[in-house]
Amino acid sequence: MAAGDADPRVEDYMSRDVETVTPDETVAEVARLVADSDYDGFPVTDRRRVVGFVGARDLLLADDREPVFKLMSTDLIVAHPGMKVTDAARVILRSGINRLPVVDDAGHLVGIVGNADVIRSQIERATPEKVVKLVDTLESIHDVSLRRERRTVALAELVPTQGTVYADELEGRQYELQEGLAEPLVVIDNDGELLLADGHHRVKAARRLDIDEMDAYVVCADESVDFGIARTARRSGLASLEDVDIVDYAHHPLVETTERLR
Repeated sequence: MAAGDADPRVEDYMSRDVETVTPDETVAEVARLVADSDYDGFPVTDRRRVVGFVGARDLLLADDREPVFKLMSTDLIVAHPGMKVTDAARVILRSGINRLPVVDDAGHLVGIVGNADVIRSQIERATPEKVVKLVDTLESIHDVSLRRERRTVALAELVPTQGTVYADELEGRQYELQEGLAEPLVVIDNDGELLLADGHHRVKAARRLDIDEMDAYVVCADESVDFGIARTARRSGLASLEDVDIVDYAHHPLVETTERLR
């Protein structure tokens, strides 16, 4: 992302390893690719230039021996690497296409951007703002100087700071983890004690999936500080993630609010 540019660009979130097919491949060959992958279609390229797109629907009534160029769509919608992710999202929404090929100025395929990439771009932008606010608040309250870093943390070492999570919310967090969409955790490293400040549902969902480590924004204190959330954890008897209860008899407050509005 360009310095000073607050808007994420397609090149920051697109997938660069793109599986493609050639115009001369047959319907049977492409159908096998669709069956063996998580995608419902592929860009068609000729010497790196995008010349079409073939989807599962195009294959349905076609003869297995038919070459792709006879049935591929040539009315292409593509994105440029420098395009804003929000603009790509509008194109995806309005066109009904799940994935956009990304081409450079010469028309060469350089990546592909889809719904999941758009969602990830928005999730990852939100978390740093939370961390900045957290650092400002903690420094103001405790009159300390803190630093920020990003690293992988072991879930077994985390000390929770809330005692319950909601079962219905866990389902959503589990799906996000499986799709690679979960935002990083927010952790306070209090001179070696890792306090989980944000991400309890994500962590409990991760444990269901046998995930041992997760990406995190970490707020670091080089000397032990008597943080309020640490006192709360001690008073509540929270020492490990096993101490966090899963509530399955009530909806998450956001779900309840939505249902009331409906």
